[in-house]
Amino acid sequence: MQRVTIAQVAERAEVSTATVSRALSGARPVSDEIQRRVIAAARELGYSGNSIASALRRSRTDTVGMVVPSITNPFFTSLVESVEHVLQAEGRQLFLCDSRQEPEVERGHLRSLMARQVDGIIISPCHGSESASAVQGAAETLPLVQLDRRVAGTSTDWVGVDDHEGMRLLLEHLHAAGARSAAFVSSAMTNSSTELRLAGFKLQVERLGMTTRAEWILLGEYSVAWGRRATETLLDGGELPDAIVCADDLIAIGALRTCRVRGVTVPDDVQITGYDDIDFAELVDPALTTISQPRDRIAAETVRLLATAETWGGTAAHTALAPALVVRESTEPSGWSPPYPRFGDGEHQESSSRS
Repeated sequence: MQRVTIAQVAERAEVSTATVSRALSGARPVSDEIQRRVIAAARELGYSGNSIASALRRSRTDTVGMVVPSITNPFFTSLVESVEHVLQAEGRQLFLCDSRQEPEVERGHLRSLMARQVDGIIISPCHGSESASAVQGAAETLPLVQLDRRVAGTSTDWVGVDDHEGMRLLLEHLHAAGARSAAFVSSAMTNSSTELRLAGFKLQVERLGMTTRAEWILLGEYSVAWGRRATETLLDGGELPDAIVCADDLIAIGALRTCRVRGVTVPDDVQITGYDDIDFAELVDPALTTISQPRDRIAAETVRLLATAETWGGTAAHTALAPALVVRESTEPSGWSPPYPRFGDGEHQESSSRS
């Protein structure tokens, strides 16, 4: 027997699928008349009787949806793991979706999660502007919290890392290690993380009196392949900067690989830094200096805010947790010793209730 879909229930009740989801999950109130029509249609069609009864009794399904830009990126893999552990401790399950960096795929996942009657959604939007309407639409139906990346102008909470602080830690470290010029390699300007890291890089380079050039700012994608190509461009451009600041560890690993192939010594010829402190960062040669994000704390705060939104509604609070500098061999020239501890304390936190 073919399974009855939420779309069929919506058609029978003459309402939208989002309204069916609200009526059956209890996540958002609907009128008594709509509630009666939806329940009647679901029962007549035999739509998920046990799930309906449970949802109506408890007004929740104990499931949370999560949408990330790329599950193949080790940073998001570890972030998903941290969120899943927090939810599991609360007796809740996670539905994971990969948007593959495509706003339309992301939009479809959000619709699917709402149709599944999840209690709430956690999302790292794949695009700073093209994701906005879908994120806001989902937030008007279900509790929603953005993490790591965010779109502006939505009535949702956000939790992530303080990217300006991360750039300050990296550039001050490079400057102390002798770097007086720096390049920046990142993805295209399509998400908040990239925008904030580039802005932080420019701010700190100017503050420290370091040199950069327009041709030393290379924007592509978060991947090892892009790191290799971008570093080839830098090496072919003539004068090499003292440091290459990469917006994530995958790019930095690609940069290290190109330097090794081309006979450029790291860190004596050029220092290289990453961002995120993925597991591979300490396994490459030389081991990678990077910024560590407090993933477990980000996950715990995200789930806490989601529970608050489920009870009281979203507050549009922005919570930026402190990153930590992890110094390894990719930025330690011969004879250099660090003038301060090798790890940041990770205690700084900024929070705002404004969007």
